[in-house]
Amino acid sequence: MADLDEQRQKVEELKRKILEQKKKEAADASSSPVIDKFVEEEKKRAGMAERQALEDQRQAELASKRLVEETQRQVEEKTRKQQEEEKSHKRQEEEKSRRRQEEEKRRKETPKPTQAPSTVPVVSIQAYAQALKHAWTDGALSKDENAILVTLRKAMGISDQEHMDLEQEVQLDIYLQAIVDSWKSGSITPQDLDRLDILRERFKISAEEHLRLEKQVRQEILRQR
Repeated sequence: MADLDEQRQKVEELKRKILEQKKKEAADASSSPVIDKFVEEEKKRAGMAERQALEDQRQAELASKRLVEETQRQVEEKTRKQQEEEKSHKRQEEEKSRRRQEEEKRRKETPKPTQAPSTVPVVSIQAYAQALKHAWTDGALSKDENAILVTLRKAMGISDQEHMDLEQEVQLDIYLQAIVDSWKSGSITPQDLDRLDILRERFKISAEEHLRLEKQVRQEILRQR
């Protein structure tokens, strides 16, 4: 009997082990697809992340390239505009210089009318010059002052040509004195420049004549110091 019970126990034990082994195999078989699916999803996510990283890098490189190209375009456009402005300014200066040269050439080529010897006494000429200087001192000639000068010319027998010559000399003297007064302090103020510009325009003094007179005044001031 004892041997029979022992054999039964062994059979039962063997059955139990077989059942456990089958359960284990069944569990392994059921869990394997889940693991595989998880691994597959992880691979997909890793692939998507890698592709997104590559796309972000490509977009960043494109943005950087566009920024460099736009900056280069702006620099080239600014350089082009500066060059055009410099060319335009140069053409304007050349045109001004050409006009000044032509004006100076015409002035030199224009024959001056021969003047007959004046029959007006020197005293009358000097008196009329003083009247002109007094009238033009403020840089302008009023109607009343002009009427007085016309009367004096007729009374003294001064011709129109003599009047124009004397007037030009007087205006140059007034303008020269204005330059001297402006340079007394050693420099010219904006107010002095405005006054000289007004006188230069009214007296029709050329830029070359202005530079010549100004240079003469500065040299004289330096000699006196």
